[in-house]
Amino acid sequence: MKRVLFLFCLSLLAGIFLVNPASYAKKFNFTYSIFFPSSHDQYKTAAAWAKEVEKQTGGRVHIVMFPGGTLTKAKNCFDGVVKGISDIGMSCFAYTRGRFPVMEAADLPLGYPNGVTASETVNNFYLKTRPEELSKVKVLYIHAHGPGLLHTVKPVHDLKDFQRMKIRSTGLSAKVVQTLGGVPVAMSQGATYEALKKGVVEGSFGPFEVLKGWRQGEVIKYTTDTSFIGYTTSMFVVMNKRKWNRLPEDIKKIMNDLSLAWVKKHGEAWDKGDMKAKRYSLRLGNKFINLSDDEKNKWEKKVSSVIDDYIKTASVKGVNAKENILYLKSEIKKMQK
Repeated sequence: MKRVLFLFCLSLLAGIFLVNPASYAKKFNFTYSIFFPSSHDQYKTAAAWAKEVEKQTGGRVHIVMFPGGTLTKAKNCFDGVVKGISDIGMSCFAYTRGRFPVMEAADLPLGYPNGVTASETVNNFYLKTRPEELSKVKVLYIHAHGPGLLHTVKPVHDLKDFQRMKIRSTGLSAKVVQTLGGVPVAMSQGATYEALKKGVVEGSFGPFEVLKGWRQGEVIKYTTDTSFIGYTTSMFVVMNKRKWNRLPEDIKKIMNDLSLAWVKKHGEAWDKGDMKAKRYSLRLGNKFINLSDDEKNKWEKKVSSVIDDYIKTASVKGVNAKENILYLKSEIKKMQK
């Protein structure tokens, strides 16, 4: 009986390695373009994913990271992956506004309370919709920061203070700025520090973490709590489709499983980054401003038009915008519970 069992196990192992022996011997080397600097928590989280892929594939996959937009700039990252300039890339949908009409819905001011909720929600939204706009790449996963706040060089206590202020913003956050009466100025996070320092812009919309992760706490003086309108910026992690299709099935499964696990890890990194950055900013002497309830109502009323405008614009493109927004809101509530 023992001999029979031994022979059975031996044949099973032989079958595993003889299915496609070449796939177990072949090494796969990939490049990963990411706009975050190597010091940033989001870069470190992405690099940890790459290391874990290498570990779980027994070294058959090796991923070389290119931080700080050194391989492709943030706005060119998606096309860089499609064209094979990089094999994997992480950037924001918002940097190419209008190109991703379905995924744009995820960036609306829907009341995201934190990074974990935002990341899980936007990734689930992609899995539900799987929009054609992302069909040229293999989507590994999507994550997103916690609520975007208003960081400025002068105090903003109400809408009157905000009028005509030049605010760095991208994607639908630019619409939020415009609707509230400010002047949106599009630029990447990497360019924002110098723009604030030189007075090119007077403020920026972003999560708390930008004050430390991108050093913007050094060049702003105030943060106004706008978490009640809670917009986010969703970020893709995508892979060149041709390179993905060449991978053996066992490696694909490992990368898919790790990608699902890493959604929450990025969300947690966003939230930890927010807490660290808030403490950092306050130590620098920056002030935190809470709006009055009456003022919050005014801001919420104005920002609601951003959602209405998106529905009109996206519907013309054939997007089921209302249904998508309802799904996103329901996911946010589900995560909070």
